[in-house]
Amino acid sequence: MRRALSLLGLLATGLLAWTAGISALIPSARDVVKPAAYPSFDPVARGKQMEIAVVMKIRDGYHVNARETTFDYLIPTDLKSDVPAGFKAGEVAYPKGTLHKFSFAKDQPLNVYTDTVVLHLPVSVDGNAPLGEQHLSFKLRYQACSNEVCLPPATLPVDAVIHVSSTESHPNHAELFAKR
Repeated sequence: MRRALSLLGLLATGLLAWTAGISALIPSARDVVKPAAYPSFDPVARGKQMEIAVVMKIRDGYHVNARETTFDYLIPTDLKSDVPAGFKAGEVAYPKGTLHKFSFAKDQPLNVYTDTVVLHLPVSVDGNAPLGEQHLSFKLRYQACSNEVCLPPATLPVDAVIHVSSTESHPNHAELFAKR
């Protein structure tokens, strides 16, 4: 009996170690997408229109649902802004996704984002906006999946740092804004 219990204990310990090893291979949803925000001007003058580009770097082997999802039940990529007084955010411009087939989707291609995706948000800087370094806060919500697993939806904070000037504006990160 003792031998059977000991063998059962070893089996349970091995099963727990195997399960922990498998779950260690699946990343947290928060680790699959790395967002960063870039202003179109630095500094930006009061009274100026500008854009914020939120660049989503998606881990190899994963995708996130595009803003326009293939099915209503899928969770779309969503960017919400919370700008302070002196700023006004417009509507986010989401890129088109690309259609990909996955084994779990039964021959129906899904509209997804992969690799690197850039979201654009127009921002108006009021004539009385505070001068100096300002922080514009955003929340990026997405659901990341691989061909084997969909992770729980995640919401990440994204901080855009801009410098407000009384008169000067200098273009910044032209590579993110030139094609618009």
